[in-house]
Amino acid sequence: MSKTTQSKRQMAVPVGIAGAVQYTIVPKDLAAHLFDVTLEIAQPEAEGQIVSLPAWIPGSYMVREFSRNIVQIKATSEGKKVALKKLDKHTWQATPCQGSLIVTYEIYAWDLSVRAAHLDQSHGFFNGTSVFLSVRGQEAAPHIVDIQRSADAACKTWRVATSLPELKAKRYGFGTYIAANYDELIDHPVEMGDFALATFEAHGVPHDFVVTGKVPNMDMSRMVADVQKICEAQIAFFEPRTKKAPMDRYVFMTMVVGEGYGGLEHRASTALICNRNEIPLKHQPEMSEGYKSFLGLCSHEYFHTWNVKRIKPAAFAHYDLSRENYTSLLWLFEGFTSYYDDLMLVRAGAIDEAAYLKLVSKTINMVTRGSGRLKQSVAESSFDAWTKYYRQDENSPNAIVSYYTKGSLVALGLDLTIRAATEGKKSLDDVMRALWQKFGRDFYSRSLNGTQQGLEENDIEALIEQATGVNVRRFIDKHVRSTEDVPLAKLYADFGVTLDAGAGSKKASLGIKVARDGNDCKIANAFEGRAAHLARLSAQDVLVAINGLRITSADVVDGLNIAIGRYRIGETVEIHAFRRDELLVVKAKLQADDVPVNQLKLEVDHQAVLATARPTYKKAAKR
Repeated sequence: MSKTTQSKRQMAVPVGIAGAVQYTIVPKDLAAHLFDVTLEIAQPEAEGQIVSLPAWIPGSYMVREFSRNIVQIKATSEGKKVALKKLDKHTWQATPCQGSLIVTYEIYAWDLSVRAAHLDQSHGFFNGTSVFLSVRGQEAAPHIVDIQRSADAACKTWRVATSLPELKAKRYGFGTYIAANYDELIDHPVEMGDFALATFEAHGVPHDFVVTGKVPNMDMSRMVADVQKICEAQIAFFEPRTKKAPMDRYVFMTMVVGEGYGGLEHRASTALICNRNEIPLKHQPEMSEGYKSFLGLCSHEYFHTWNVKRIKPAAFAHYDLSRENYTSLLWLFEGFTSYYDDLMLVRAGAIDEAAYLKLVSKTINMVTRGSGRLKQSVAESSFDAWTKYYRQDENSPNAIVSYYTKGSLVALGLDLTIRAATEGKKSLDDVMRALWQKFGRDFYSRSLNGTQQGLEENDIEALIEQATGVNVRRFIDKHVRSTEDVPLAKLYADFGVTLDAGAGSKKASLGIKVARDGNDCKIANAFEGRAAHLARLSAQDVLVAINGLRITSADVVDGLNIAIGRYRIGETVEIHAFRRDELLVVKAKLQADDVPVNQLKLEVDHQAVLATARPTYKKAAKR
């Protein structure tokens, strides 16, 4: 970067805020996917200022080494070059200098996800953890960022979407934004491009709904109406008397792609990625399964505004972004959120009770299929998220349990237990509100004086008992710290709901999950104790033929189903497969398809009060 360019960028950053750390970020080269970042430190440490980039992003519990995307970095002071010594993989120390220190660096942004940064001719997106170096010792100072428009003609009509407070910028415009400290700076992602935008209010708070990506005939008004109901239901859930939201403004940022799904929560926004087929269309008024899933994603990330962004485990009250931060409580913070995300859809009126029961049934089936749930508790799964849940391999279904899905069943079981024990006078809702009042409501105001707190690892049982009067220690020991399944059939019995376990599928199965690899049918997962495993087939093996007939189909799943569908349960088939470049010939005795078919059903008519789907309660008559 030339001195002239540096000077212009420094002048663009406002002055007058004492002790502020100042950044400039500009899309430098769209085709090369490069952001150019300038960091100005007015008062660097006399011994040599240390700067570093986070190794992970809160909400996604895996060390991602964002510093690997720094293409080049250099420093100057008073127009003279300053040496930077690299101390470790993401930390640099500048040689002591007189006057302000200016650090310039390039970020390679080609991660199309909600976790990092992405830049091309269609849009730009970044999380602060991917692009903003932290200044050692000055993390509590105000942080100013000047988001500049690229000179590329493709950016001529771009706008900016972020929940960062504007300093000298119009809303949706390029210019300067401000954060109270570094923690706040990196908790407001930025989207820039030609996005669709709609704004609504939820209990008086403005919410922006931003969609990037091509969706012909997108029904934006329908999405806004549905999401507005969900937001208002959640605000009223935590603050039933005042209906006061914990933020002054909120932004939903959605990237629409051909195939993808995910979200990441922030204190006043969320970054989402979804499949184009999940977006509702104007000429298709029916509720598709994809759209229902998208609404659940919006609900999930919005619920995190309270649960994990403000109600936190003690281990997350003060993040150390240089290394793993361990907690055994993700079953509560992600699992409870996964329970309430669908629950809020029915409470808000976005779906009916029948649709809600189908979603719960789906979750039960997902959990009960994997044998890993019998080997790893959700407390262990939470602690091991850094090494197991976020680094899954072909054996994961046989070795781990999801703290999202089983955590949601734990929440459901606790809710039913509390409601039954108190005859509907208390519920898990009271627990969430108690957590909010004790830990979340004033979290960020406490952060200004460093007194913010989080839930300690073993305090949840006492808090539940204090909030509801119900002792759940035995329940937690059995279903959270141990591996017992939550007895939902028994718990649901008092609420007019039956859990029909069914008889399983009558189709023959090898007990595998397959994926397409070119034109090959490759085993992605071989489920423990099933036919393929017993025949000594493994994940990564390529299936070629069954009883001499080649597996052929454009869809490998269909091709395998057709091939297996010729046979009955109990028959033995000869399978030809390749492991690496070696041909295997094995015999497998087909078993019944192991896909669970658990299904929740109302025993009473549709006007009965379902305990988990409505805030009021009436115990169903025993039969």
